[in-house]
Amino acid sequence: MLTDRDELDCFLILAEELHFGRTAERMLLSRARVSQLVQRLERRVGARLFLRTSRSVALTSLGSQLRADLEPHHRGIAAALDRAAATARAADGVLHVGFTTPPAGELVLRAAQALRTTHPGITVEVCEVPLSDPYGQLRGGAFDVAFAEFPVREPDLGEGPTLFTEARSLAVAAGHPLAARDSVTLEELAGVALLGVAGDLPGYLREHQAPARTPAGRPIRRGPEVTNLQEALMLVAAGRGALLTSAHAAAYHARPGITHVPVADAEPVGYGLVWRAGEDTGAVRAFAQAAQRAAARAGAAAPRDQVPQDQVP
Repeated sequence: MLTDRDELDCFLILAEELHFGRTAERMLLSRARVSQLVQRLERRVGARLFLRTSRSVALTSLGSQLRADLEPHHRGIAAALDRAAATARAADGVLHVGFTTPPAGELVLRAAQALRTTHPGITVEVCEVPLSDPYGQLRGGAFDVAFAEFPVREPDLGEGPTLFTEARSLAVAAGHPLAARDSVTLEELAGVALLGVAGDLPGYLREHQAPARTPAGRPIRRGPEVTNLQEALMLVAAGRGALLTSAHAAAYHARPGITHVPVADAEPVGYGLVWRAGEDTGAVRAFAQAAQRAAARAGAAAPRDQVPQDQVP
């Protein structure tokens, strides 16, 4: 038996109000239209659902049974429609995306371009994430999602899988003894002063960027702390310290007086998307899927030290 949605809505509201006038007001209908809908449903069922007099309205026993059977399904349908509408709303509007490195920024732009076709309602605005404050603007709402360097171990932030990885390298002054090497090892970091990053960074991130000891436990000297990459490169060129960075720096940040030497035994650096926990909206999910596809397409052309991953966010 096919039943009009208006009939069911009318039945459930009248079963709650037990008053035709109030039911008509809630449904923005006339009292006559409410009566029509109730009578039509009763004809479909084949029995009376309400006992009505000039002074009162009451459910019949069959009406009470039908109400008990219908209400949970009606609430489920309403909730499903609300969720679908919320998802549709969340997949429109402006999405603010942060990036930490030039390769991450390029992938953000490729994902944004793809979204123009698949989700034309989403506008992506891109901005660089400060080196000295990797999570503050994301937490504060300036970004909806950020393409960040892993690891990220923040309980209030959610993260997707690694989308691509890079080998690590060491930036040293051109006159430094290590500058003539084809590669260095983590153990040899004991012979340099590593630049750190100023700011309120979590301990695990400080250790990742500038470890305090070599794998064998030898101490690594601390160099000056910097707030941005250009400041760091100036200090490296001046012989004030070395910078542990990713392989892209040799191409994107080449400058006189600095040599980038691969670190042979370092774990690759991974990059992926990070957002505020519980706020992976429809727009964030759409962008994550576009970023994954962009990373996969870049796989065939990627250099050996920059390898896209095949996980799906």
